[in-house]
Amino acid sequence: SGLEATVANLVQDGTRVLAVVTGYFGDRLAQVCGRYGARLRRLDVEWGRACDPAAVREALGREGADIVCVVHAETSTGVLNPVREVAAVAREAGALVLVDAVTSLGGHPLDLGAWGIDACYSCTQKCVGAPSGLAPVAFAPSALARRVPCRSFYFDLPLLEDYWLRRKYHHTISASLVFALHEALIAIEEEGLEARWLRHERHHLALAAGLEAMGLGLLPPPGERLWTLNAVRVPNGVDEGRLRKELLARFNMEVGAGLGPLAGKVLRVGLMGAGSTPQTILLFLAALESALRSQGCAVPAGAGVAGAIRALA
Repeated sequence: SGLEATVANLVQDGTRVLAVVTGYFGDRLAQVCGRYGARLRRLDVEWGRACDPAAVREALGREGADIVCVVHAETSTGVLNPVREVAAVAREAGALVLVDAVTSLGGHPLDLGAWGIDACYSCTQKCVGAPSGLAPVAFAPSALARRVPCRSFYFDLPLLEDYWLRRKYHHTISASLVFALHEALIAIEEEGLEARWLRHERHHLALAAGLEAMGLGLLPPPGERLWTLNAVRVPNGVDEGRLRKELLARFNMEVGAGLGPLAGKVLRVGLMGAGSTPQTILLFLAALESALRSQGCAVPAGAGVAGAIRALA
């Protein structure tokens, strides 16, 4: 709902949108813009790689845009896109920048004001650590100044503002979700936001070290990797579906499947919020070793756990 709320208030027939697509969720953002009548251009990037701000600048140089859309943390590939640099490029070209921060908010540095992000949406159930069901959105004054008539009653920003600021009825909120979000935000404040970012980084690096010790790798290259979602390459000859089923049945660990062209090729392992702990990493690596061995994959015994422990020391 956060995605559509931002698009519905900024995109109308003929709005020129440059969609930077680095995976499944960038593609979805582009599709939603198209459904709202955007004159859509796509800058497609190889899945597993981050976008290049220079390529965005080149695309805008060929033809201008009113809005540049980009996913900060592409959950389908484990890629972290350089949204700060993309926002600077968009600003040079007079375009707004719309950012998907679903898997980065609370787990990676993100500063909407300092980075010049005009509109942004996220969620509550990932790194923020609350239940699903709420979608935080943010509109800078620059975005509000270019708001378009909204076709949707539910997503209409002025109506939502009236509900929030003047308590003019618009819809019935889930009070339990609001209370849960309040508690999650208290936990973030107690930990400290920067400490929370560092925790996610440290545990991602420990997982990566453990995987490397097992002879496995992550899809994106170093420097382009998410800390919160790790796309693990599945070794040749290993049945990815069977691997996930075994992890769930034997170890009660559910990991995500690859999406789109990555189906069957990667496991998507989340380390988000309260789930980003040394215990989670070590249990996963031990379980993964066992599940791989059951398919005849030659994994050095105990190497993953030992590698992660060294990284955590």
